[in-house]
Formats: sequence, structure tokens, C-alpha cells
Amino acid sequence: MNPLRTGIFGGSFNPVHNGHVTLAARLLRAAKLDEVWLMVTPQNPWKRREELWDDDTRLSLTKLAVKDIPGLVASDYEMHLPKPSYTWNTLQALSRDYPDRRFTLLVGGDNWERFNDWYEHDKILANYDIAIYPRRGSTVDKESLPPRVRLLRTPLIDISSTEIRSRIAQGLPIDHLVPPKVAEAISRMGILWNS
Repeated sequence: MNPLRTGIFGGSFNPVHNGHVTLAARLLRAAKLDEVWLMVTPQNPWKRREELWDDDTRLSLTKLAVKDIPGLVASDYEMHLPKPSYTWNTLQALSRDYPDRRFTLLVGGDNWERFNDWYEHDKILANYDIAIYPRRGSTVDKESLPPRVRLLRTPLIDISSTEIRSRIAQGLPIDHLVPPKVAEAISRMGILWNS
């Protein structure tokens, strides 16, 4: 039986928004994957912890966002691993726990530009496929990519979680930026987060 081709789309999802969901669905098709896991990270080494909404909130909103979309899965896997969340450690643990899956790392062009600064980046390159998606302001030289790395054609979507948190803090509508179920849930919570 062929392994399930599973894309790992990691992020803080602080909060999840339409851009994340649209991109994940496009990556599923463009990378010819069986599933894309939106991996809600508890502590990205590049971000300050105090900027993050709590893990349960970010995870529950991400689950709501992808609930009815075939092939998209909200995952809390990284929340059960040691922190901070280094991608190499996550991929190794996933490969051990899910031997029936073949994992592809999905990264934005901005992250690819600093990929050489990632923990054990050379081991990731040697052991896993990587699919890069374009990000505004980032340039990826397709000709210089290593053998297991490819650049996908996906849309550029300008939505920012920072902008959404700022709008929530100001009491402004976010319905046009997040899936309807996510907007409803945030409204029900009745909390004004600071950006």
C-alpha cells in the first residue's frame, strides 16, 4: 500500500484566517497530497510567546476553519512535543509515529530565504520533500533549488493575523478575513485581544 502523502503546513494560526485555509486547499492539489495538516505550533522559535493566543483557542479555531474541507486537518501534534518547536524534531517524531505516511514540508518563500538558519536544516533537506509557496516580497530562484525541493504556483493572499487581532481589539468586523464559523466563535468568546 502506498504511503499517504501528507503535507505539514505549520504556523501559529494566531488566529487562522481565509488566507491560511485557501492556501492549504491549493497546496493540497498543487503538491498532489492526500492531506494537508495545519500544524498549530505552540511556540515558534522565531516568535515571542506573549504574542500568542493560548494553544486551545488557536487549535479550536483552526479545527472550525477546516472542519468541512476534505483533505485539510487541524493538528495539535506539535503541542505534545518539547518546546520550542523545531521542525526537524517534529518531522522525526511524525515519521516514527506515522510510518504509513510520507511527509512533505510546506514553507513560504520568506521562510525558505532563511532556511539555512533553521535547526538541522541540512537533515531536513536530506530526508524530506519540501514544497515552497510564494510570499509577497520573497524571491525564490527555482533553478537553484536542491533536488527534493520544488516551487509551487499558488496565489498570493494578503491577510495578516496581526491585522485581525488589531481589528478584534478595536471592535472592528473581521467577517471578510476569517471563515464564518471562526468569526462566530470569536464573537461568542466576547474577548478583545490585544494585537
